[in-house]
Amino acid sequence: MNNPQTTPALLPCVEVEWAETSTHAVIWMHGLGADGHDFEPVVREFDKRKFPAVRFVFPHAPTRPVTINNGYAMPAWYDLVSLDFNQRREDPAGVAESARQIEALIARENARGIPDEKIVLAGFSQGGAIALYTALRHRKTLAGILALSTYLPLADTLAAEASDANREIPIFMAHGHDDGVIPYGFAQQSAEFMQDQGYALEWHDYPMEHTLTMDEIRDIETWLVGVLV
Repeated sequence: MNNPQTTPALLPCVEVEWAETSTHAVIWMHGLGADGHDFEPVVREFDKRKFPAVRFVFPHAPTRPVTINNGYAMPAWYDLVSLDFNQRREDPAGVAESARQIEALIARENARGIPDEKIVLAGFSQGGAIALYTALRHRKTLAGILALSTYLPLADTLAAEASDANREIPIFMAHGHDDGVIPYGFAQQSAEFMQDQGYALEWHDYPMEHTLTMDEIRDIETWLVGVLV
């Protein structure tokens, strides 16, 4: 992961802070075609009295052509080259590039006084895939991974690239039974694969499509408080 490369330019971000000085951070990636504002409303549903002084960082993904959408350019963490879930769908170079950009945001939080062990990587759909890919390869221990309506990208490279520092990282993974974008069974396969690799993954499912519900938001709040406090 930490190859000697030029540090990428920092992605533009939306930030929500609950205190003058933050001691913890959640870096939260949106899904395909959305932007950093997408999950601001979710944070407003949290009871901030339960949390430490946390900074929520919502980066905007770069705009790039997406093959499955006829090459139309949109905010995307990586290109999707196929609709077939039985073959590799994600562009490995794009995944790695986005991971480097999230690593740069982690480094910025370090520079602002927040250590790795007080940082959660979170994401929805494509953003959740990047959260999983990046955190499981990150060379210092993070606080947790929040992976919503998503799957594990490039699973075949994990064994060779996984970081020992995050072998015991708490993972909250959630999915809707009626998800028409990423099939429930496909996401469940990712969860079972990580559990088989020894990761401490909590699996949650809900009667929903490719979205969030209030029950899920409440469960996310409880889990976040548990890993951040």
